[in-house]
Amino acid sequence: MHFFGESFWGMHFFWWIFWIAAMSLLFSPITPISQGRGWQTPLEILQRRYAASEISTQEYEERKAKIERDTQPMK
Repeated sequence: MHFFGESFWGMHFFWWIFWIAAMSLLFSPITPISQGRGWQTPLEILQRRYAASEISTQEYEERKAKIERDTQPMK
């Protein structure tokens, strides 16, 4: 017969470990991990992409003008 002995607590402990592991695996891809650069402004991202030659000079100038226009305080 199984009463509230070792097998009950062993299985109960296993389920706690199982659910903790399942939740951490489920939520770990959602949680962002900082890569040491911190938060970058849109202009900093644009400058980094331009420096890496991912975008052309014309595209850089157009996007920079849009960012500067959109970030001006409203009157």
